Amino acid sequence: MNFDEIIDFRGKRTQKWDAMETAFGVSPRDGLAMWVADMDFRPPAGMIEAVKRAADEALFTYYGDDGACDAAIRWWMRERHGWEVEAGSIFTTHGLVNAIAICLDTFTRPGDGVVLFSPVYHAFGRIIRANDRQVVECPLARRDGMYAMDFDAWDAQMTGSERMAILCSPHNPGGRVWTREELQGVADFARRHDLILISDEVHHDLVYPGHRHVAMPLVDPAIADRLIVLTATSKTFNVAGMHCGNAIIADDRLRAAFRRRLQQLSISPNAMSMRMTPALYSPEGAAWVDRLVAYLDANHRLFRDGVETIPGLGMMPMQGTYLAWVDFSATGMSDAEIAERVARRARIAASPGPAFGLGGEQHLRFNLALPRSRIAEAVARLQDAFSDLQ
Repeated sequence: MNFDEIIDFRGKRTQKWDAMETAFGVSPRDGLAMWVADMDFRPPAGMIEAVKRAADEALFTYYGDDGACDAAIRWWMRERHGWEVEAGSIFTTHGLVNAIAICLDTFTRPGDGVVLFSPVYHAFGRIIRANDRQVVECPLARRDGMYAMDFDAWDAQMTGSERMAILCSPHNPGGRVWTREELQGVADFARRHDLILISDEVHHDLVYPGHRHVAMPLVDPAIADRLIVLTATSKTFNVAGMHCGNAIIADDRLRAAFRRRLQQLSISPNAMSMRMTPALYSPEGAAWVDRLVAYLDANHRLFRDGVETIPGLGMMPMQGTYLAWVDFSATGMSDAEIAERVARRARIAASPGPAFGLGGEQHLRFNLALPRSRIAEAVARLQDAFSDLQ
């Protein structure tokens, strides 16, 4: 796998490259796409071969046996995360935002409060509001330059109208890999306020040396009666467009309710993604991920070192993910001024911080899953765009 390869995604109907001019005014002809959380890398060769085999054999029928897919998921969670997933506890959804929508539909009612630990992945708030639920933002604290839990403040916020909390673990956009103690605090918080806890762990494979992701079921087995864990191959292997997510539910009562709602909505798996999963969750896939994480770690260090030479800019230390959270507040510029400099002067499309909720002001999120030459180019462009601050 050559992560340094420049792949031309322009004109191929990718959101990340072909929609950035509409979204940011940044032309794909000379711009850098660092917003949508896709990687600019080829997925593992074994997965591509699995897709080719399916095409050669004309396998475009309804999928009829999820045994191989479930076995691969259970193998991956056991081997990579030390988590023994019970047979029969895995449900396939059309991606994880779809899984959250189903959870909202199944376990809450219109008007109920849904807790988010903000700033956080912008699709959470969008899907909550689209389902006529109320977003309850619990702002993350900052300690030693990183996000931290603030349970005392959050306890004081609760009104009793909240029915669910959604945790992003590892955290997007902050790059935090939560400790076991912090995750125990989340479990206790959910129990104190009688909340269904959705733990979105889609970035769990992308963790840098010195840090370790802990799957929520391993933190506190007693939380199983209110816990749904979401995982997917999407961020790990750059296959988000296949829309294949996993909702893993240990509790019989929650499982029955979720299964019934899937049946009512007539949701069935995407056949191609089900064939891809065993090729990804495999020893070959594991070796590919190990090389990927080492490459991303070097990318993030290069970007961090470059950004931090610019007066007024600071980057939150990254413990995981490929999403860098850059703070522009010390420049004294408004969100509009920051966006103008980055889009117009640097010709970079980056995700605006306010979209992530409270605490996102005067920040931008940059996707670092690009060939290293493009990371170096992005640093040079930002340095030039803010050169008057030198």
